[in-house]
Amino acid sequence: MKRAAEAASGLFKVFTETFQIHSTERFEVRNITDLVRNLPALAEVTHGIVHLQSLHTTTALFLNEFQDALLQDVRELLQRLVAETERYFHNDPAYSDCDRSNATSHLRSLLLGNSVTIPIHEGKLLLGRFQSVIFAELDGPQTRRIVAQVMGV
Repeated sequence: MKRAAEAASGLFKVFTETFQIHSTERFEVRNITDLVRNLPALAEVTHGIVHLQSLHTTTALFLNEFQDALLQDVRELLQRLVAETERYFHNDPAYSDCDRSNATSHLRSLLLGNSVTIPIHEGKLLLGRFQSVIFAELDGPQTRRIVAQVMGV
């Protein structure tokens, strides 16, 4: 195993960038790997991490294979686990001031998570052969913001 930390030298740097994603469907997934790979700050860090976080409670970020059949399976799993037909307090005006009736979106986001952290090695994302950075819109269409924080030497 290589010891990348030994090769790293210089000052620890932190860069923060925000980018937008415009969704067009209530539920959609996007492969944002290339968007993350092209962050200007990656050119400034040889070894470190990039941390991505959605600034929304009805979206998700995760790492997985971006393959149509698998993504359909993810969608169907979320629909089974958090069914639209159930009663949710968040959708009930007697309990909540939310008028979007989007409890399922919040609950599905909890299952998938809203952030990912990826190692940077020699200035590049260190992802597995089939790994992609995936953004999931769960309550669209909307304009969403994701913060990327690149840290390292």
